[in-house]
Parts: sequence; C-alpha cells; structure tokens
Amino acid sequence: MILHLLTTRTVIACLMVSSAILAEAQSQREEVLKRIEETKGTYEDIALKIWGFAEVGYQETKSSALLQSQLKKEGFTLQTGVAGIPTAFIASHGNGHPVIAILGEFDALPGVAQAAVPERSPIAGQRAGHACGHHLFGAGSIAAAVAVKEWMNSTGQKGTLRFYGTPAEEGGSGKVYMVRDGLFKDVDAVLHWHAGDRNEITMTSSLANQSAKFRFHGVASHAAAAPEHGRSALDGVESMNFMVNMLREHVPDSTRIHYVITKGGEAPNVVPASAEVYYYVRSPSRAINHAVFERVEKAAQGAALGTGTTVDWEIIHGAYELLPNTALGQAMHHNLTAVGGVHYNDKERAFADKIGRTLAGGKAAAVELASGIQPLNLSDRPLPASTDVGDVSWTVPTVGLKTATWVPGTPPHSWQAVACGGMSIGAKGMVVAAKTIALTAIDLFIKPDLIAKSRGEFEKRRGADFKYAPLLGDRKPPLDYRN
Repeated sequence: MILHLLTTRTVIACLMVSSAILAEAQSQREEVLKRIEETKGTYEDIALKIWGFAEVGYQETKSSALLQSQLKKEGFTLQTGVAGIPTAFIASHGNGHPVIAILGEFDALPGVAQAAVPERSPIAGQRAGHACGHHLFGAGSIAAAVAVKEWMNSTGQKGTLRFYGTPAEEGGSGKVYMVRDGLFKDVDAVLHWHAGDRNEITMTSSLANQSAKFRFHGVASHAAAAPEHGRSALDGVESMNFMVNMLREHVPDSTRIHYVITKGGEAPNVVPASAEVYYYVRSPSRAINHAVFERVEKAAQGAALGTGTTVDWEIIHGAYELLPNTALGQAMHHNLTAVGGVHYNDKERAFADKIGRTLAGGKAAAVELASGIQPLNLSDRPLPASTDVGDVSWTVPTVGLKTATWVPGTPPHSWQAVACGGMSIGAKGMVVAAKTIALTAIDLFIKPDLIAKSRGEFEKRRGADFKYAPLLGDRKPPLDYRN
C-alpha cells in the first residue's frame, strides 16, 4: 500500500513537472510571436524600401546593405562578400550545434516596374520590380531571425543561428556559389519561405534549370549593296531558335525550354555582325535537363555552321531540383497552422477585388484562400518552377513555405504581384512567414530528435553514392548577367 502511494505520488509529480515544462515552452513561443507582432512595422519598412530599390541580381547593393545594417544593429556577427559575391553575406549568432540557417533573398525582376495600385501603372524610369516578392522574403526572414536570437538570449539556448543573405535567385544562382564554397557544410537544417497567393507547405520537388547566353558572330556588310559579303549573326540566332523549336517535339513532356533574343542587330540595312539569344532549359530531373541542354548546344553549333557564322556561349546559371524533407515539412505545417493565415480589412478587400478583375477570368478574388491554411502537400508532381534553394536542399535538410502575400489567383512575375507586394497585403503575408519560421527554428533548437529524423530522411532520399557537382561548373558568379 505504501509502495503504491509512493508510485502514484511520483507519477503525479512527474506529470506536474512535465505540464510546467510544456506551459513554459508555450509561453516562450507566445512571447516570440508577440515580439514579431510588436516589431513588424520595422520589417515592413525595410521591405518597402527594398521594394522601392528594385535592384536586379548581383546589383542589390542598397538592399543588401540595408539588411546587413539591421542584423548588425541586432547584434549579429557579419561575413560579407562571401563566395566571391559582393552582395552575399552571412550573419551569425551563438556558437556550436545545432546550426540552424534561415535564408533571405532580395533581388528584383527586370521589366515589371509597377506602382502599388490595383491597375497597370508602370513607374517611369524604373527598370525592375519585385514581381516575385523577394523584398518581403529578405525582410521577413530577418524578423524571424531576430525573434529567435532574442529567444536564445532569454532562455540560454545553446547553438548557432545563421541568416544567409542570398543574391540573384532570379537566374543568377547566388546560392549555388555559396553551396559550392562549402558555406552550408556544417548546417543542421535550413528554413526558407516565398511569396505566394496562399499559405502552404509543399513537400514536392521543383524543376532543375540551366541557362546560357549564346553569342553568334558574323560579318557586317551593306544589306542591299553588298549582301553577299555579309554573314548574319541574327540568321544564326534565328536558325538556332528554329531548330530548338523543332526539338520540343522530341523531349520529355515535363521539359520546358524558353528564350529571348537579347541582341538582334543595330539597323535593318546593316547585316548584323553580332547577335545573342538567352536560353533556359528546365526538367524535373537534372540528368534529363543536362541531356536536353547538350542538344540545345548542338543546335547552336549547327546554326553557326549553316549560316557561315561562329558561336560561343556562356553558362549563366544552373540549379538542382528541390529535395523534399517530410519530417521538417510536418513540423513547419504544424506551426503554420498555429499561426494562421492572412485576414484582409475593408481597404484590402477593395484592393483585392480590383486586382482580381485584372486577372484571367476578370472575377473578384477568392480572398478566403488568403485566410486559410492549405493541407500539407505530399504530391510527387514537381512545382512548375525552379530555385537555387534546390542545391541547398541536396546539401542539408531544407524546408520552406509559401504565404499569401499576393491576392489569391495572382501569378508570380506579374505587375499584380508587384502591386500587392508594395502594400499591406504583402506585409501581412510576410508576418505569417516570419512567425512560422521562428517557431520552426525553435523546434529545431530544442528537439534534437527532429534534426536526427530529418537527417535520416535526407540521407535516404539523397542516396549513399551522391556527390555534389554544380550544374554551372566552375565558372565565377556572373555579376554582370543583368547588364
């Protein structure tokens, strides 16, 4: 009887201790969310400044400096100009393991300058716009990093928190150079997010991607008086494009090939001595992608031979497909569900209604999608897009989310996305992302079993024989690719 009472009392005491620990942990999480909510104005202001800078890949001087300044102010230690990229940096807090990394992007896209209004209104004299929400990405990730840093300080949590400032995601593969330089080799887990039109964790892959600028060289001549003396570089470009367009019939259905002619000559009456075409090739498999890319290269060689020109090409970027991690995805989905979605006020609803009527179908936007959380997506169908996060995900367990920074139905790389990102709708989605990433980072610091589980899955998916080889080879970062 005495033994029974002692055992019962011991169990009760253990339960009380366990409940107290859980209550304390919940209180700490709530404090982190409160802190992000209280300071959100600071990060909204940073995001809007970067939105206004609208700097393209590898030219994000002011954007990178602003993010670095905020991190330095918050007590992070900075490494700048990493991987041979002036705008790339790493900010660190703490020491030892676990090492938890948060990614931040900040490059804009050329050709989509737009005011923060719900009708097409290009900004005069501005070359680019944040049509993919990277201004929100960088600022929101810093909001999360600062909140986690403060939690570490208040609780005495051991380990290292890092923020990676990653330039030129849009076709410049900034992260690939950082991976290639071994800057992620000691990281235990990586967290990231992206602008979107709904709130979701997607445990799917993406498309591997390679790009190159093909430059044809001919002989200039008078196009009417002496055409026989000319060899048109533009003919080389057009012949290549014709052959690649025929190639489309003979590649896997999931392959995507797109191009723009970036230089076609100066005047119709001068046979062009030089011309350039910029190609992207994408596929769910980097092996297939590489094989198709080699056929595109052969088309370029054939076009030069047939037109009496010469051709050379510069690999601009290459990115792996994403390697999903379900263990991390489930943890992040739990936190996203706890945080909740984006709720519009009357002004934002009116804005969303006008944006919706400019989209395909011309209907009012389904704003309820912004307030909800999508089910965890475990589909094996890859996302129809590419990202240099792919290379990171094959180096260290990685997970990301999307939040509703755009009016539901808004496509990325559109003027509507720029408009939403420049006002409160974008800012609200950014705060949802910051809170979700902060909570997930805390989980990783206090749950070594989550890190172990994600690492085990990572090793299994990657395979024992995996050896990392960047698709862009040993080239230096193309710091002028947007010139």
